Amino acid sequence: ASHNPMPDNGIKIFGPGGRKLDDDTEDQIEALLTAEVGMRPVGAGIGRVIDAEDADDRYLRHLSKASTLRLDGLTVVVDCAHGAASSVAPRAYRAAGARVIAINAEPNGLNINDNCGSTHLDSLRAAVIAHRADLGLAHDGDADRCLAIDANGELVDGDAIMVVLALAMREAGELASDTLVATVMSNLGLHLAMRSAGITVRTTGVGDRYVLEELRAGDYSLGGEQSGHIVMPALGSTGDGIVTGLRLMTRMVQTGSSLTELAAPMQTLPQVLINVRVADKDTAAAAPAVRTAVGDAEAELGDTGRILLRPSGTEPVIRVMVEAPEADVAQRVANRVAEAVSAAH
Repeated sequence: ASHNPMPDNGIKIFGPGGRKLDDDTEDQIEALLTAEVGMRPVGAGIGRVIDAEDADDRYLRHLSKASTLRLDGLTVVVDCAHGAASSVAPRAYRAAGARVIAINAEPNGLNINDNCGSTHLDSLRAAVIAHRADLGLAHDGDADRCLAIDANGELVDGDAIMVVLALAMREAGELASDTLVATVMSNLGLHLAMRSAGITVRTTGVGDRYVLEELRAGDYSLGGEQSGHIVMPALGSTGDGIVTGLRLMTRMVQTGSSLTELAAPMQTLPQVLINVRVADKDTAAAAPAVRTAVGDAEAELGDTGRILLRPSGTEPVIRVMVEAPEADVAQRVANRVAEAVSAAH
């Protein structure tokens, strides 16, 4: 994955229109890689390679659509994760007028996401405080994620960024159907903030591809994930962390507000996540005792919290996630359900 260090990083394949591949197409490619294929394409049937040497400049021209206001007077620290953002994010933010301090922007092929970027925020937090910056922006290896650090060193995650952008787009008449698309992992605080603003939240499975599918299906204009994948179809066919950073800073300039003030409507509820190892994920999740425990938890939490059981896609694990107004309540409820899951396998 693009947020992992070099040994666990890889390639990403896009289809026509710059869209991520659907599950079926990925499965077909994987099957072909392992299959014994007799006749392979030759000559013109192989296809073509196009060397887009001017890709950076073309992309920077595209980014001019994302920032409609000059960002003069704004100081931003950007963590480029020693990845794709290194050559373009500082240039893009400077072109828009911001004062930019770039860190972790010296890729050597080995250091991508190495204790930096969107999954390691300590160095960004320290730099924001040291430089007295207005904010910090963290990208991952391929720069499709953006997380923020406010001037106080506090995290503004993808949920909070979506709240800021949804309110801005609704104000500008750009939020299609007054709807935001988020995944089941978004904090209940996002739902409460959107409900208070009269904005509908459409929920999908985990993964930006499912957000993209829902955006296309409903012709919506904003969606994303807590992890910082934010998608605005009018500005691109997939998540773009640099576009997200530009839109976030544009909103700060437009309102004259700090990032702390803009993110205030998003009050993150305490969240507890417990991973329970099981022999059979389907059997454990469907066990009567587990269903009873989940039902009891839902009854206790009511509208003030939520519980989510989600089988891992890669491990023999069921993830028990609970959100509640108080951390001790979330922990107690999560422990109870996790014990039921553990006893069921």
